[in-house]
Amino acid sequence: MLDKDNFVRDTLRLFMAEVQRFEIDNKEEVDDAKAVQIINKMIKQRNDSISQFRDGGRDDLADNEQSEVDVLSKYKPEQLSEEDVAVKVKEAIAEVNASSMADMGKVMGILKSTLAGTADMGMVSNVVKNELS
Repeated sequence: MLDKDNFVRDTLRLFMAEVQRFEIDNKEEVDDAKAVQIINKMIKQRNDSISQFRDGGRDDLADNEQSEVDVLSKYKPEQLSEEDVAVKVKEAIAEVNASSMADMGKVMGILKSTLAGTADMGMVSNVVKNELS
């Protein structure tokens, strides 16, 4: 607010409104893990909007949504690289003795709890598929 950056202020207010909505709907306090989940959900929604706006020829709206994604991304924990994710995937596969795609659910269950918020789960899923196939 002191920087007079109204766009960042408004984006953070949208985040705080989502946090309040979550607390009211679920009747529970938002901790750091839940806050990261809310940020990830907001980023995913905006990425969906960006693709739809670009398909519709509305680059001005897509640019606005991208700016919101950039602001929200600053408040996420640092994301793991694909190499780090591959190491974690190999550890999880060894832990459950996974040998085929039928075991993917077990592996993803372990990884979801350990990598939540620190890695893109779509990328994690792709790495697991590559390792198990």
